[in-house]
Amino acid sequence: MKEKIITKKILKWYDINKRSLPWRKRVSLQKKQYYTLVSEFMLQQTQVTTVIPFFNRFIKKLSSLSKLANVEEKKLIKLWEGLGYYSRARNLKKTARSIIDNFDGKIPKNYDQLKSLPGIGNYTASAIMAIAFNKPFIPLDGNIERVLKRYLYLKKDSEIKKDNLLKKKSVLGISSRSSDYAQALMELGALICKPNNPLCVQCPISKNCKSYKKKDFKLAKSIKRNKDKYFILKVYKKNQRYLLIKNTKFNFLKNLSIFPMEELSNPKNFNENLNFKMSNMNMNIKIQYLKDNQKLPSSYWMDKKKLNSYMLPSFTKKVVQYLEKN
Repeated sequence: MKEKIITKKILKWYDINKRSLPWRKRVSLQKKQYYTLVSEFMLQQTQVTTVIPFFNRFIKKLSSLSKLANVEEKKLIKLWEGLGYYSRARNLKKTARSIIDNFDGKIPKNYDQLKSLPGIGNYTASAIMAIAFNKPFIPLDGNIERVLKRYLYLKKDSEIKKDNLLKKKSVLGISSRSSDYAQALMELGALICKPNNPLCVQCPISKNCKSYKKKDFKLAKSIKRNKDKYFILKVYKKNQRYLLIKNTKFNFLKNLSIFPMEELSNPKNFNENLNFKMSNMNMNIKIQYLKDNQKLPSSYWMDKKKLNSYMLPSFTKKVVQYLEKN
């Protein structure tokens, strides 16, 4: 496998400058594959610095694929608490269970088989193939996309579309050290080719970077608009306790404890009390105080004084904090 000069330069930089991350520790091959699986799920839509303490806590309690596959959901969600996007945790457990049942307890080395597992799409499958199995895949995350856009000076809408970036990434080459190279490209984007004020003087490939030559580092972005949604959040309070329900109605925060809520379709003159951004949604929330709970299904009373002892999503905790202040 002949490496391009750009590949060699990036790997040389990485060997000197890579961060010490818990999922990069020298461990057995089996543990490395498990660490990669867990870390890639956690890193979906979450930054590295945020993930590190959660990863350490998670691995300490669930040190193997079999332990993860058999963990009680209550314990799993408690370990995940604070990371958000709880569907990732459930899909991770489902994936572990499927690997135990269908792949003899071994994470599959096949891209399509990986994609057949819950919660694993194109990017995560590519990342696992590269990092865990040293296969010549370049997972196109936000960091690598940024390097590619600047290196080739991609500005037009047609140029920065995902399909075009997937074609253009071949300019980065491949390496027999595929595991290191995938991580090296991610590191280059995270540490050097930052969204703002890139450190071009320290970049190993700036000499051939078109953006550096033009001194134009502004990134073109596809416009993504979060969808506005409107909710009535119903508050029942009795003796310093709030009524919560198990969410089986909405796709977000599925099966977690939330306040009773009702979604409205394009209401007029909607004066919200709260606004939350969740995934690709802007949640506009109006508080409604009620007295009679009408025996709501899957409900229970939560003592506000023991807030941190309950297994609650951060969304619910923030609502409680708002109610207590107002």
